[in-house]
Amino acid sequence: MQRFIQALLEEEVTELLGRTKSARREAVAAPSGYRNGYGKPWRCTIADGHLGLGAALGEQYPQLAEQRCWNHKITNVLDALPKKYQAEARTLRCALPYAETQAAGEALIALATEQGFPYWLALGTILHGWALAEQGQREKGIAQIRQGIAAYEATEAECFRPYYLALLAEAQGKVGQGEEGLSVLAEALATANKTEERWYEAELYRLKGQLTLQQFQVSGSKFQVENSLGSSVQGLESEAEECFLKAIEIARHQQAKSLELRATASLARLWQQQGKQPEAHKVLSDIYNWFTEGFDTKDLQEAKALLDELC
Repeated sequence: MQRFIQALLEEEVTELLGRTKSARREAVAAPSGYRNGYGKPWRCTIADGHLGLGAALGEQYPQLAEQRCWNHKITNVLDALPKKYQAEARTLRCALPYAETQAAGEALIALATEQGFPYWLALGTILHGWALAEQGQREKGIAQIRQGIAAYEATEAECFRPYYLALLAEAQGKVGQGEEGLSVLAEALATANKTEERWYEAELYRLKGQLTLQQFQVSGSKFQVENSLGSSVQGLESEAEECFLKAIEIARHQQAKSLELRATASLARLWQQQGKQPEAHKVLSDIYNWFTEGFDTKDLQEAKALLDELC
């Protein structure tokens, strides 16, 4: 094992994924014993908790710090469960962040009500409703988001309004209210143009593309057309594609990598449905490979799953 580790990490590796000054990941040459970081010596090893691998690395390179890859750790734990429980476990794991938001929203609502803070009460209501919707209580969540937005507008505040409207539109799309969602997004984009608050503009266009496809009974997760009407389908797909490309353009201009990943994944799903697997894989892998951490997050996990489908 030790000889294998040494050969793998020092003698036999002449090329590796590195990071250039432009912050893009690409193949870069490196001398033996050096890695990512412009020729700096190793400082840390990252592994998934495999005891044999960890022991070999620790004995061969005792001076290095050790770090556990949590993405692999969680994946290993889920894979160890009986198969009949794995799907439910993954769903519950994805719901954990929303449960935290729900609890924080409840606390904010209670405090704002006690202190008489209508602005914060509105925000707590919006976020609490969004958390409920993301955990499957769609109708109740949408009603709370609407209630919160109405209370927010009553305070005459406008900051973050496009973002809150986007939360409503996304929740509406998940219950088949695509037309209502598109109307909400039009309002959100108009507000962004009026106030110049554009930090979430890329996501607004991505959601517009998603809901545009839903207008022709397209699955929001797989983009599978249930019925074909020729030119009507092509028109909607072209409109959605323009929205995704616009979202990618905005995200790149803002250097908003997470929003670029989301928009690119949406575009790749559409291209996949159109039979453009190679193009879809290329465009998605380019942005996916930029990331060096956060692989346990929902967006990156979904992007990886889509890349596997496109191979």
